[in-house]
Formats: sequence, structure tokens, C-alpha cells
Amino acid sequence: MGNTERPNMVQIIPLGGLGEIGKNLTLIRYNHQMIMIDAGMTMPEDEMLGIDIVIPDITFIKENIHQLLGVVITHGHEDHIGALPYIMDDLNSPIYGTRLTIGLINKKIKERKLLTKPRLNVVTPRSNIKLGPFKITFIKVSHSIPDAVALAIETPVGTIVHTGDFKIDFTPVDGQVTDFYTLAALGEKGVLALMADSTNAEKKGYTKSEKIVGKNVEDIFRETQSRIIVASFASNVHRLQQIFDAAKKVGRKVAVIGRSMENMVVVAQQLGYLKVAKGQLMDINAIQKLPKNRVCVITTGSQGEPMSALSRIAVKVHNKFEIVPDDTVMISAMAIPGNEKYIARLIDHLLMLGAKVVYGRALDIHVSGHAGEEDLKLMMSLLKPQYFIPVHGEYRMLMAHKAIAIEMGILEKNIIIAENGNVIALNKTKGGIANRVHSGSIFVDGLGVGDVSNIVLRDRKILSENGMIIVVVPMNKQGKIIRDPDIVSRGFVYVRQSEELMEEIALEINRIIEKIKKDKIKEWSVIKNRIRDELDSFVYQKTQRKPMVVAMIFEV
Repeated sequence: MGNTERPNMVQIIPLGGLGEIGKNLTLIRYNHQMIMIDAGMTMPEDEMLGIDIVIPDITFIKENIHQLLGVVITHGHEDHIGALPYIMDDLNSPIYGTRLTIGLINKKIKERKLLTKPRLNVVTPRSNIKLGPFKITFIKVSHSIPDAVALAIETPVGTIVHTGDFKIDFTPVDGQVTDFYTLAALGEKGVLALMADSTNAEKKGYTKSEKIVGKNVEDIFRETQSRIIVASFASNVHRLQQIFDAAKKVGRKVAVIGRSMENMVVVAQQLGYLKVAKGQLMDINAIQKLPKNRVCVITTGSQGEPMSALSRIAVKVHNKFEIVPDDTVMISAMAIPGNEKYIARLIDHLLMLGAKVVYGRALDIHVSGHAGEEDLKLMMSLLKPQYFIPVHGEYRMLMAHKAIAIEMGILEKNIIIAENGNVIALNKTKGGIANRVHSGSIFVDGLGVGDVSNIVLRDRKILSENGMIIVVVPMNKQGKIIRDPDIVSRGFVYVRQSEELMEEIALEINRIIEKIKKDKIKEWSVIKNRIRDELDSFVYQKTQRKPMVVAMIFEV
């Protein structure tokens, strides 16, 4: 990789969030000093069996930890803060974020029981902090969670603006409109580089206001006489506020199901971001005693996640709530790419239980929190950057964002499409990808962080698809095999229906053992490898399948 330093050039080093949705993490570095922006997680892909979440590999940061001055967070979504509990002990740096963002991070710290308590610092929009050569100003933007900010990072060679996740919403639920004045002032002063959210770069027009959802949700509440169950993202506090408001207007009490939803309601209420009328929020057991037309339940599971509250309710394994015929279930979210099949299965189960399911774009009970094409154009026209770096999106989204930038008059040679690990070096006279550093993914499995590798995932895939055969070989202290080995099969074939095949496998193992005896092999590792390799070939020849073959030796 060579020397990654570029004297008198500011460096932008993304370690996550490019070519993917989630695990956002970016470094800004100048002359051996750096700050970190966000530390997010993403959900595992289907083939990552048993993995709970995926976080960025921060090996490069740990190798240069003496350079890290602080961590700055744009907002409280999991794809921007979800990795923090797993990497905080390695960072030991102050963390800066707005009030709700820090409140959510603090909740995570308490749950994770970290060894070192990080220094959490609350900032407000238009305030600024100084970290080494960097002056960072926080700028209010609209998003689907309160307290989202963009960042203006002044460096010795120019200002970098990172939008965070944003949309242009002239009528936000909380009345906190994007700070266009500060953005325009930055543009007038001069912006060296703009890093902007690309999630909805492929979508034409403006993103609709969240207030549209509130009106449509209220209309559905007025027309419905049955119980109402609403599934939404727990982090979308504006959506939760509108559900509580609609329920209050029609005389419904509200209960909340799902750990992340319960946590968000508690934190958002405590910090004043969610206004709930006295007596409106009830326990899930108590609310079920009310008449149907006075019940509203808010739950997690809008993406059909198998272990979410709504999914467990739909398959009748939830211990506190069940669907009854004529219940109305509103899914107030659009499918994240890849989750379509889970949502379809969830809807099927709910319909089979007799529920009416309200979902889909046509009803406008969900709008995105990300900027569409016209929103992105407005951001560029306000900031007028010299360099443009699309971030937060899969490759096609980054390319769509590049096309928008070209249309807005940004020189194509000044638009940088980067990958995780690229080192982007900039100053007022030149800029581009100068080098690369180590990047990648760390798998979190239960309490284990990084102890599951790609090799382990490959083994899990083999086991899930082809099963395993275990061969147990008894040997004496002299290294002599003293009796026929035992064979155990799991997930390969049902033994009673495949007795003939198992007998053939037993004969083949005995043939291999006899050959080992004849060759006078006593080294355990050699015996195990010989059994594994030869039996693997035999089974594939017989079945065209490759179960995992494990040979075990025990001394008797």
C-alpha cells in the first residue's frame, strides 16, 4: 500500500458505505491527524449464515490510532451508529453528535456494558468544534430521524461538506427546516469537496414531505373500526409522532411492541423529541382489554425480519399479542432491496390470519428520508463544490449521482467515484484517488466480534446445503486402529431411507482404514486427512453432493 500520507493535501478515506448500503464510516486526514465520521453497521446477506450484523474493518484506524482526534456522528440511524458499541474500546476517542444521536449511542453503551466509558459530547446545529487542524460546523438537515446534521469541515486546504443522510422537506413534522442559509453561505465562501447521500439518486423529482404520511395515516384511522397495528422503522421518530397524533385524534390508546421500538419511544420521550399525551401510552396487556376501535399497536417488523415482533405475531409465536380476524395491519415502510421476499411472506401470513393489510406506495403511508434527483440538484447548487464525491450508495446509485453532478456543471474530471479503502487526496489545484488502505467487513455473531471469518461462513454454507458425515476412529496408545470406525451423519441423508448408501460408505471407510494400516501410517493428522479426502471423493462420485467430512480419532 505504500506511504498513504500526502503532505499539504487533505485526504478522504472511506472504510464503509461505498458500493453498499450501510456500515458508513469515513476518515478525513491532514498531515498525520484525522477525524472519523459515523460508524455504522449493515445487515448480513443471505449467505452469511448465523451472522447478526456486519461492521467496517477498522484495522487501518487501529494502526494509526495516535492520529485519531475524535468521532463525529451525523445522525442516530443504525447504519451510522450501529458499529460504535463494537469498536469504542479500540478508539478511546471523544464522540460528538446532536442530543438525540448521543442519547441513542448512550443507550447502546449501557446495553453493551463497555469496558471504557467513551466521552460523549452533545452539539447543536450551527455550533462548531475544533479538532486539531479541523473546524467542524454542524448544519441542520431534514431526514427520517430528528437531529440529523450535515458537516462542514474546514481544513487548511479548503472546506469539505458531508451531507449525511438528508432530504429537502419544506414542511417537516418537527418544524426544523434544513438550514439553507448556512449551506448557501458555505457555497459563497467556497467548498473544496462535497460528499453527498446517493441513496435515491436514481429517483426523479423531489422526495415527498413526511407530512403527507400524517394526513393519510389519519384518514385510515378515521375510517377503521377494528384494531390497528402499525409496523414502522423504530428510528423514524417523525412517523411515530404522526401515529400517536392520529391515534389521539380518533380516541385510540397506543401500545408498543419490539425491543428497538420500545427503546426508541423511551429515549425520544425522555429527550423531548416524541410528544405523547398523558395516559395515551399503555402496556400491551392492558390495551387488549379495550374496545377494538380504541386500540393502536406500533411494532417493529416493517421489513419482514424473521425475528421481529410482527413476524413472530404473524406466525403465532409471540407471547403477548396475536392477530384476530378483521385487525388492520399497516406496513408504513417501503422494502429495502433484498427484503421483498420477507415482506411478501409476512403479508401472506397476516392475510391467512384474517387481517386486512394496508401497504404499498399508492397509499402514501410511507415516504423516503433520502433526497431525490431534484433535492440533490438543490444541494449542489447551494454549495457549488469544486470536487464532488457521491457516497452512501451502491455503485449504480453513485453513478446516477455522478450523472446529476455533470448535469449541474461540475467537471467530470472533478467527480470521484471511489471504493471503500481508497485514499482520495485533494487540494485546490489537484485531486483524485492517490492510494488505498486496508478495508473490509467484520462479522458480529452473538457476543463474538470478528471471530467468524469467511472460512467459517463457507463451512456453514456447506453444512446448510449438504450436511456432514463424521467418522470416529478408535486407536490405542501404540497408534493401532483397534476396531471399525463409527459413522454419524447429519443433514446429509435420512439413514433409514438410505441404508444401502450408508453401508457402501461404511465399506469404503473400512477400505481406507485397511490401506492406512497397510501403509503403517500412525500420524493422526495424516490419517484424518486421508479419510477426509478419499471419503469426500467417494461420496461425490456416488451422490454428486459434497457434505462436510470430519474425521475424529480418540484414544482408547
